[in-house]
Amino acid sequence: MSIPIHPVPNYRPAAQQPVSRANWQLSALPPLSLYIHFPWCVRKCPYCDFNSHEARGGIDEMGYVAALLQDLEHSLPLIWGRPIHTIFMGGGTPSLFSPEAMDALLAGIRARTKLLPDAEITLEANPGTVEAAKFKGYRAAGINRLSIGIQSFNAEHLQAIGRIHDAEEAKRAAALAAETFDTFNLDLMFALPGQSIEQALQDVETALSFSPTHLSCYHLTLEPNTYFYRYPPELPDDDAAAEMHDAIEARLIAAGFEHYETSAFARPGHRARHNVNYWQFGDYLGIGAGAHGKLSFHDRILRQARFKQPAAYLKAVSEGNAVQSEEVVGHDQLPFEFMLNALRLAEGFAVPLFAERSGLPITVIERQLQAAEAQGLIERDFRTIKPSERGRRYQNTLLQLFLHDA
Repeated sequence: MSIPIHPVPNYRPAAQQPVSRANWQLSALPPLSLYIHFPWCVRKCPYCDFNSHEARGGIDEMGYVAALLQDLEHSLPLIWGRPIHTIFMGGGTPSLFSPEAMDALLAGIRARTKLLPDAEITLEANPGTVEAAKFKGYRAAGINRLSIGIQSFNAEHLQAIGRIHDAEEAKRAAALAAETFDTFNLDLMFALPGQSIEQALQDVETALSFSPTHLSCYHLTLEPNTYFYRYPPELPDDDAAAEMHDAIEARLIAAGFEHYETSAFARPGHRARHNVNYWQFGDYLGIGAGAHGKLSFHDRILRQARFKQPAAYLKAVSEGNAVQSEEVVGHDQLPFEFMLNALRLAEGFAVPLFAERSGLPITVIERQLQAAEAQGLIERDFRTIKPSERGRRYQNTLLQLFLHDA
């Protein structure tokens, strides 16, 4: 699962030393990724707050691919000459699209951009929409990393969270991924309705039996504008969920995985490079219905959002501009946005990275860093700043130090 961090609405940044816009500039541009959104699903899950729409009446996949390439062409002046390090195809359910459509899309991207030869190219897939022939076709098209939305291998839990696949389909998809891809991720959720610690760990054991190179383990949360938010199921309490988290972390570390990000575990050399670029406040161009992007220039940092509804997006592309909203990130927002991302990483960040990616001196947040250190939420020296074990456990408390109450 790929989760770009978007601006936090209605917040008042903590007071910082003023920086003149006339004097602000970036010394270097960060790495650039490409995010591509596929907005269709077979059925929307009750916990999902992503931009997804049920694919009723079929999908004109080649028409959508053509629109994506038009969208990319319109955006080329913003990224001209910059190499693309990673591509992530998220959704929705990108695996509803055929390997032939993905091949046409990637060929069009290569023809229009400077895609690096060793670029990580990830496709999100759901077990209920895939088969062996598709996996092999995706690999032949140039996709080199698969991320499968398993969520659970328990039939009752899959039903409780509204997934359309069953336990056997989940196992079959994981086995096929292991046969076809050198690098693949399995998404799991914990703290599901009626789930015990033993059942959460059994999901992890089943996942490990397929030898994945990466696991994403997410706490099920009730997000606004979802069915579960309006009609909440009975979930394990906070103490039980915390025990599940700790037990999962201990088991995966024992299995040789690095817990390198809040919800991400990887075998050495298999971190999700696309997501790491997010966490290090790198750049990403977002194309497709509802896609968000963040692009840096020497004199500003820009955020964009495409039209969300597929029909509105397709119409906007045909008219020459799929961007629905665009804003320059204010200097007072940059420290919090940087920390919101970088403090998700267990190893934190190198001190010079703050100035490199935000254009601001680290001294603008010295007061907040001192407060975080005094509360035992971060560890730092002259080289790195990283969340402590306490800071990782109470991440919201840590991040709030960089804000005033709204």
